[in-house]
Amino acid sequence: MSNFDTPEEFDEESIISKTSIKKEMHELQALGKRLTELKRSQLDKVPMSDLLRKAVEDSSRINQREANRRHMQYIGKLMRAEDEDEVRHAVDLFDAGSIPFAQALHALERWRDKLTQEGNETLSAYIEENPHADVQHLRQLVRNAKKDIQNEKNTGASRKLFKYLKSVNDIEDSAES
Repeated sequence: MSNFDTPEEFDEESIISKTSIKKEMHELQALGKRLTELKRSQLDKVPMSDLLRKAVEDSSRINQREANRRHMQYIGKLMRAEDEDEVRHAVDLFDAGSIPFAQALHALERWRDKLTQEGNETLSAYIEENPHADVQHLRQLVRNAKKDIQNEKNTGASRKLFKYLKSVNDIEDSAES
């Protein structure tokens, strides 16, 4: 008597189809491909294991099509051990069309508006949140932006302030780079 003849209890939802497993592997491989397209400075900000980091860096030296395909499969295999959501979120921060990137830019726009409209308390709060910011340069940019608003001029001070806030928060626009 074979195992198929006995009506045993099993959970149908726990069975994962081969197609869904392949789909997951292709998604991980695609995420790995996005990792290989990042710049070195962006790659340093993505949380990943050293083994995956080395594999991503090695991919730039592979020129042959078939070797590149196999290497992407290897990167996909290494991605299984990573926290996919964390890596995907970090990669999305560099993709100008993604929601996390847009949210980060909106948060910076709010900071810029607060800094130009409110007093030193807001500036102190920003510096407390971003201790690596150059305080003197930031104060000068805020002062110039406030002066533009008061004089109803547009010398680009507000844009310079926003650009500085982006650099402090390590947000790179792929269109500018």
